Amino acid sequence: MPTVLFVYGTLKRGEPAHRLIADQTFLGPAVTAPRYRLADLGPFPGLVRDDTAGLAVSGELWEVSDCCRDELDDFEGCPALYTRERIDVAEVDAPVEAYFYVRPVPRRARTGPAWPFPSTREGGG
Repeated sequence: MPTVLFVYGTLKRGEPAHRLIADQTFLGPAVTAPRYRLADLGPFPGLVRDDTAGLAVSGELWEVSDCCRDELDDFEGCPALYTRERIDVAEVDAPVEAYFYVRPVPRRARTGPAWPFPSTREGGG
């Protein structure tokens, strides 16, 4: 049975790892319930729960085959770096899963509701 995944980082359309799900079924853009946030981990984000000051995180919904899901688990480093768990997505009653970051978020990491994060560089470029 296919899995519906909420993707929020490098797996999204136009991002570097999208090739891993490009042949799966795109269901559309999505926003989570305001219980999460993304942490800036450099070249990729990490989704974490934040029951106190959570944000509605933006991403995409994809229906993926069991084979693709298993390959994504390997790519995401499950369960050492990420775990795949249920997530609450606004206006979606069906079960949805996402990859949650399991390591401690670096103390000074930026956080926000969408990735990529805006550049912090001053000036143009």
